[in-house]
Amino acid sequence: MERNILKAKSFVFAVRIVRLFQFLQTAKKEYVIAKQLLRCGTSVGSMVREAEHAESKADFIHKMAVAQKEINETIYWLELLAATDYLTPEQAASLCIDATELLKLLTSSIKTAKNNLKTIGS
Repeated sequence: MERNILKAKSFVFAVRIVRLFQFLQTAKKEYVIAKQLLRCGTSVGSMVREAEHAESKADFIHKMAVAQKEINETIYWLELLAATDYLTPEQAASLCIDATELLKLLTSSIKTAKNNLKTIGS
């Protein structure tokens, strides 16, 4: 059985985001940005899961594009948390590396799906 790397990595990333959310609320008493981060950081994996059962290639592309937007927003919140000293540069860097990897995987999946869509349409 082929392992879905994007599915696995987005789930592990979501777990890290949930743990960061818990840390921000308990240790740092930060609630607003933490909630924003939780929403976008965990939605990436849920959109990847939704894309698994997309109704069409176009629906798949759309769901992956939403996930792409969400991971980009997640990177923004991580950078903001680092810039405002809620996270150390090392903490933020580790999460941003994983987020950037997800962004690249999503972008590649979208490009491949679009190319396949063009091939089918030709």
